[in-house]
Amino acid sequence: MNTPDPNFDEMRQADGTIRPAYVDYCQWLDEQDASQMRRKGREAENFFRRTGITFNVYGDDDAEERLIPFDMVPRIITGSEWRKLSRGIEQRVRALNAFMHDLYHRQEIIRSGRLPERLFTNNDAWLPQMVGFTPPGGVYTHIVGIDLVRTGPNEFMVLEDNARTPSGVSYMLENRETMMAMFPELFARIPVQPVSDYPRRLAKSLAACAPDGASDKPMVAVLTPGIYNSAYFEHAFLADQMGAELVEGSDLRVVDGRVQMRTTAGYQPIDVLYRRVDDDFLDPLTFNPDSMLGVPGIMDVYRSGGITIANAPGTGVADDKAIYSFMPEIVEFYTGEKPLLPNVPTWRCAEPDSLAYVLDNIAELVVKEVHGSGGYGMLIGPTSSRREIAKFKDKLKANPTNYIAQPTLALSTVPIFTKSGLAPRHLDLRPFVLVSPGGIDITPGGLTRVALKKGSLVVNSSQGGGTKDTWVLND
Repeated sequence: MNTPDPNFDEMRQADGTIRPAYVDYCQWLDEQDASQMRRKGREAENFFRRTGITFNVYGDDDAEERLIPFDMVPRIITGSEWRKLSRGIEQRVRALNAFMHDLYHRQEIIRSGRLPERLFTNNDAWLPQMVGFTPPGGVYTHIVGIDLVRTGPNEFMVLEDNARTPSGVSYMLENRETMMAMFPELFARIPVQPVSDYPRRLAKSLAACAPDGASDKPMVAVLTPGIYNSAYFEHAFLADQMGAELVEGSDLRVVDGRVQMRTTAGYQPIDVLYRRVDDDFLDPLTFNPDSMLGVPGIMDVYRSGGITIANAPGTGVADDKAIYSFMPEIVEFYTGEKPLLPNVPTWRCAEPDSLAYVLDNIAELVVKEVHGSGGYGMLIGPTSSRREIAKFKDKLKANPTNYIAQPTLALSTVPIFTKSGLAPRHLDLRPFVLVSPGGIDITPGGLTRVALKKGSLVVNSSQGGGTKDTWVLND
């Protein structure tokens, strides 16, 4: 791996010249009036507000609804860069699906000594109810989000795998729609690969995963926890765009061995349920008995082959950051190939030597909870106070298996619009991947999340980050 450029900007080279991906865009930008661009920024914010593109931030006492910050400078990736990325993403997703099947069947990877058994025996996301069962079509991870970071011209690394219920695709679609509405001349001038057909591709992919015995036009529904969920906008948006039913647990029941939804014409069977409800709340007869969000008996129907649940219960194991640290071995074990996309170097604090290193060097590292998400439960050493570091050291010593650590990466930057002009900010990328028995479909681009605060490495919306439209050039 090449030494990462600590100041790698995706738009400009070190001498200020424009990189090839951005040449056409920057020529257009130079022709624009600054006051008109500021007005366009206000238009975009008003559009998001009217559309209701918000998310909930949960604090100690209450939930606050916020607008998703959107930046008008696109993140641009060349076609050749994307083809290289796609090969690595596809390889990783194939390995993840094979890993899920193995983990719930013969566990060959554990028998081989490549993966320690403790990683799933002590993992709440591993479900014994899935042992010995193969989902329809052999697909566990129907929708996957692979978080990528860039550190140099040819340096992309996987930061995280999201195989349970990856979110954010609605923002990818709305970002593009907003940009096309505000700057239609840009898309006439620059050949950008489309993303607007994602809902159609999602519907087609889910229908292809229907169980045996389903009709030629399988009934697909989106299961949401309801309007108070932080991602409810996305659930409703995707159901509407796919032409699928949006349902809550109270709309469903098991009738004659099928999961059926209430309609004005009586109960109607569902073939594929795209669930946005966590495993623990999916079936009160199997998991949490107090759950009001799921469907009593759905796991029995599922195991008997009467419905497809996407993503399969138990896939959250793959989101675990301790499992992530073994992904190079997992990819090689199931594909017979070296990973095309590397991991970020990771220290597993469960291992004594790694723990000692992390404790000695914590001020230079990023330390994360293995089950954590959304930027919570982590320490960024270089930006933390001595007191914060001391408190985190105590947490590490008390429960080392709960943490991994990684170097503080010099993430790439792309400029954002600020009051004083363009200014570079760090970002990441979440491509969205659809898996069906017919193959793997990767949408060109994905969701770019950007840290809006100068110098910040935290891109999550809940932590002050925003989003950009992601362009893959058709070259």
